[in-house]
Amino acid sequence: MMNKKRKNPRIIICDPMAKIGIDMLKEHCIVEIQTGLTEDKLREVIPDYDAAVVRNATRFPRSVIERAVNLKVIGRTGAGIEIIDVEAAKEKDIVVVSCPNANSVAVAEHTFALMLALVRHVPRANKRLKDNCWEKKDLIGTGLAGKTLGLVGFGKIGRQVAWRALAFGMNVQVSQKRATPKKNTKLGVKTVDLKTLFSTSDFISLHIPGKPENINFVGPELLSCLKSTAYIINTASGVVVDEDALLDSLNKGALAGAALDVFKVEPALDNPLVAHKNVIVSPHIAASTDDAHQSAAITIAEQILDILIEPEYENPLGLAVVPLNKVFPHEHIDPRRVENLIEKINNSDVFTNPPIVVTFKDYYVLLDGATRFSAFKKLGYPHIIVQVLKDRNKFKLDTWFHAIRKIETDILLNLLNELPLINIVKSDIKTVQAEMMEHGGLCYIQTVDKTIYHIQPKADINHLDALNELTAIYIKASHVTRTLHDDIDILINEFPDLTGVVVFPVFKLDQVLQITDAGNVMPAGITRSIISGRVMRLNADFEYLKSDRDIDEKNKWLYDLVMEKLSKDQTRYYAEPIYLMDE
Repeated sequence: MMNKKRKNPRIIICDPMAKIGIDMLKEHCIVEIQTGLTEDKLREVIPDYDAAVVRNATRFPRSVIERAVNLKVIGRTGAGIEIIDVEAAKEKDIVVVSCPNANSVAVAEHTFALMLALVRHVPRANKRLKDNCWEKKDLIGTGLAGKTLGLVGFGKIGRQVAWRALAFGMNVQVSQKRATPKKNTKLGVKTVDLKTLFSTSDFISLHIPGKPENINFVGPELLSCLKSTAYIINTASGVVVDEDALLDSLNKGALAGAALDVFKVEPALDNPLVAHKNVIVSPHIAASTDDAHQSAAITIAEQILDILIEPEYENPLGLAVVPLNKVFPHEHIDPRRVENLIEKINNSDVFTNPPIVVTFKDYYVLLDGATRFSAFKKLGYPHIIVQVLKDRNKFKLDTWFHAIRKIETDILLNLLNELPLINIVKSDIKTVQAEMMEHGGLCYIQTVDKTIYHIQPKADINHLDALNELTAIYIKASHVTRTLHDDIDILINEFPDLTGVVVFPVFKLDQVLQITDAGNVMPAGITRSIISGRVMRLNADFEYLKSDRDIDEKNKWLYDLVMEKLSKDQTRYYAEPIYLMDE
């Protein structure tokens, strides 16, 4: 269900846009097409609009954005956003959206068109024959099979180029800001550093955005590493190449040639690179296919409508993408398990089991999945998928018991007796539960000789502090396994190296929430969440979840994913408890 933020939002389309996208916008908004506006004219009309769409010709500098009193979103039907002053937009809470994936195939195909045209001298062959000259001897080309292609950047477009290169029988190596060598190896792609890539590749293809930090990324230093037989192709952004340095390298014969679709100043008229005999060019048309234009128009229209027409992406399973800084675990985390999970995450393409949270005040309390949360936080990811518990009747908070193993009983008891915050009192299995209730006991321990030890906090000692001290010491000194059994005979048969079992009382959800709200945490592995309808094996794309897209985009993506799985009968509900042997 959708609720409009403002009745009949107005949208200005400043550059050509595929009709399908315009029609989508017209279903919900007043759309006006005004192409060819000067900066002064755009500054004059922009206060009337809630959204604007641009492609390449129209720029949105600070002077225009400062006049945009109603503007909520600027959409670019292309990949980069260099033509928009993003910082100025951010200051005015104007969202800037683009569609980096819509033209991936088109740009990859054009990259290969340029590469083939370079090595097979297609532009010159075409011109000579049209000039009525049958020239063959001087048009001997070279093949792609067996050659090495170096990709600078390995996003959506880079991957599309790599797949095509592998089909041509090329060797592919990549350099990327956040390297993923294990994943790249699975794709048949080698990961190298920049200098190695430039010094060993026969072709260099650029696929990095034109951000300020990438201006003149390919300059004299990297160009000096190239083989004299190498070619460089740029379908990314004109600003990433130092054009003066490239021209100098071409004039010196330091590389065989270049193919350029983008330039620092466009239109690229009277540019000496365009006229160079070893350079082939195209006028920024890599993304210019009917398919790409339609895909870009649809993507931008969807993003603009998502902002102007506020959607509620609430899926039936209670799944949501939430900021990590709004999630707080209620228990301690074992750092060893976190490190093991980080390694699994780095080697995985999908996010599987969402943690369980409950909303409390203006944040989320993590009931189950603290290790996954901590791994994401340590990796620096901004968001995580969680399952939000809304019906507390479908939730039960129970308790794990701790089977203590691989430590002598005397050593364990000596360690516990030395703890300053607790008292250990011998008890009886028939009376210990009542004693815990009467004296506010923390738990009891039954050793393999069936002796019962009631653990109590000392006078005036905080119960949670005492409990954390207790569990920390025996977890560090022994091997602890969580178990559903408190029957010592069952556990002795299950664990031949058993020392004893720690039995905790059952905590209530309100207690857990109060503990977390006070800024405290419980010991790891005590509380056990029993949830009807828990989601597991979600298998959501890690790359999208970890990306820098905003949270609304990610929740729309999650909503679409969940609804697609439900509509295609790709979900199964199991009412009975199950064993997961790979956890």
